[in-house]
Amino acid sequence: MFRHGSRFLSRASTMRWRRPFSTDLPAEASKDSNFVEAWRKAIPTVEPPSTPSAFMAIRPATPSSIPSKLTVNFVLPYSSELSGKEVDMVIIPATTGQMGVLPGHVATIAELKPGILSVHEGNDVSKYFVSGGFAYVHANSFADIIAVEAVPLDRIDPNLVQKGLTDFTQKLSTASTDVEKAEAQIGVDVHSALNAALTG
Repeated sequence: MFRHGSRFLSRASTMRWRRPFSTDLPAEASKDSNFVEAWRKAIPTVEPPSTPSAFMAIRPATPSSIPSKLTVNFVLPYSSELSGKEVDMVIIPATTGQMGVLPGHVATIAELKPGILSVHEGNDVSKYFVSGGFAYVHANSFADIIAVEAVPLDRIDPNLVQKGLTDFTQKLSTASTDVEKAEAQIGVDVHSALNAALTG
């Protein structure tokens, strides 16, 4: 293996990537030329239908320089918490761990777990407890955060959180079916995350 190392290194320096990076792709939508050609050969008198790529929005161009602010959209099924808000940073409770997002962040999709979402704007920090959802970070310094439920941290009652944690822990220990165990475990996980958010 090691005696062939120089051969692999010299080949790697001359090798070209077979697949282009997403930033190298054209920003405008392209027509599916193979489909259109095949359609025109089979049915020349009928106009070809639009393919799914024709309905996709044009991908915004990646900026040449990193913007100074991150534009955040934070939505829930029943309301929009932040819409086009320019902030300095967002810290997301991803399933892989806490993820800080700054302007110029690489495009990412992250699943959210129960935890604190922090929105930093200068010296002001707004904190929300989110139960779950997804975060879409785009290459043009936009972030779309979609949560199932979210509550500003200062509106959570610590006494109710402790009571809920105790209740769900008791339900988990007495659960007899798989469904009861799963429901109780979800309750324990959410209340444990709420408790950690309030105490930490």
